Amino acid sequence: MLPSRYRPAVAILLPGSGSDHVFVASAFAQPLASLGIHLVAPPPLPGSTVVSAMWHALDSAAGVGGAAVLVGGVSLGAHVATSWAARNPDRCAGLLLALPGWLGPAHSMRADAAPAAAAARASAAAVRRDGVDRTLAEVRATVRQRWLADELDRAWRGYGAGLADSLDAAAASAAPTAQELSRLWLPAGIAAFSDDPLHPHDVAEQWRNAMPRAAVVTTSLRAMGHDRATLGRAALLAWLRAAHRRPAVPHTPAEPARKGTTAPWFPAARR
Repeated sequence: MLPSRYRPAVAILLPGSGSDHVFVASAFAQPLASLGIHLVAPPPLPGSTVVSAMWHALDSAAGVGGAAVLVGGVSLGAHVATSWAARNPDRCAGLLLALPGWLGPAHSMRADAAPAAAAARASAAAVRRDGVDRTLAEVRATVRQRWLADELDRAWRGYGAGLADSLDAAAASAAPTAQELSRLWLPAGIAAFSDDPLHPHDVAEQWRNAMPRAAVVTTSLRAMGHDRATLGRAALLAWLRAAHRRPAVPHTPAEPARKGTTAPWFPAARR
C-alpha cells in the first residue's frame, strides 16, 4: 500500500504546446478516476504569456484544500509542472509527466536535439505566413495518424489569434536541466511514445535516469488512435512503480545533441 502522502485526491495537469485541457481530460480523466483521483486541467491562456500563465494556474489550483497533489502535464506542460514542483516539493505527492521534449534551454540546442521546440517554431512561422487554415491543411496532408490531425485542428483553432505567439513562447521556454531533476525526490511517472519523433523516447529515458525516483512506461501514437486514455494509464502506471521504488542515486551525464528528424506532420519554415 502507498503511504498516505502518495494517495492524493487531486491531480493538476497542464497541456502541451498548441494543445489544451480537452486533450488532457481525454487522456487522463478516466485513468485518474479509476484510482479515485480528481483531475483539474486548467485551460491554456493563449498568447506570449502562455507559459507564465501555466505557473499561475498551478499556484492557484494547488492552493485549494492544502493537501499534497499530483502535478504534471504533456510535453510543455510536463516541463512547467516539473519546474514548479522543484520549487514546491511539499505541495506535491508526485509527478505525471507525458512526453518530455528536451532538457534545459531549447534555444541553445540544435533543432534535431529539441525537435518539439523546432516544430513549434516552424508551425508559428507557417501560421503567421500562411494562416491557420492553410497550415492545418498542410498538416492534414502529411500526418500519419488521422486522430492527431483532428486533434491539432480542434486545439489550434481554439487558440485564435494567440496561436503563433503561444507556439513561439513554448519553443523559447526552458525545460528542467538534468541537475535540477536530480534534486527532485518526488516519485515521477513518465509516459513515452515509441513512435513520436517530436518527443524521442531517449529523452524520457534521460529524464528517468536523472531523477532519483522515476519510472518510464511506453505506449505509442498508434495506440492513442484507438484509446486516448492509453497515455494517462501509462503515466499513472509509471508513477505507481516509482512510488514503490526505493530512491536511486541519479546519474546526470552531459546531454549530447541528438541526431534525428523533425516529424513530417509539422510544416517546415520556408525561407
